[in-house]
Amino acid sequence: MNMPFGRPAAAQGIAPADAVAKVNNNEAIIIDVRDINELMSSGTAKSALHIPLMMMQTKADPRHPEFHPELDTAKPVILYCASGARSGMAAQMLIANGFSEVYNLGGLMHWHHGGGEIVRAS
Repeated sequence: MNMPFGRPAAAQGIAPADAVAKVNNNEAIIIDVRDINELMSSGTAKSALHIPLMMMQTKADPRHPEFHPELDTAKPVILYCASGARSGMAAQMLIANGFSEVYNLGGLMHWHHGGGEIVRAS
């Protein structure tokens, strides 16, 4: 698929309530791309995979030996960070690696405002 001016496809936006519904119905995978210190201080979306942005390139590449076993290029993926900037970068990596349906939710608080549960490490 040719992109104008060589720019990669962008992630789609998604309403927080829609993201929560898709994840709760097992219709999408949700990924938290923040670092571990952020997770420890603010918690994470219930059922989210934790793949920090700095590890996304290897964990989201189906050809790489460290490809995350719970990922599937055919299943929708919803990403979030603190504000949406890092999840936007992670989305571009997923799209470049063949993921067909990628959403940028924005931040963890978007998940919460959509009715999503936040869990904290014990």
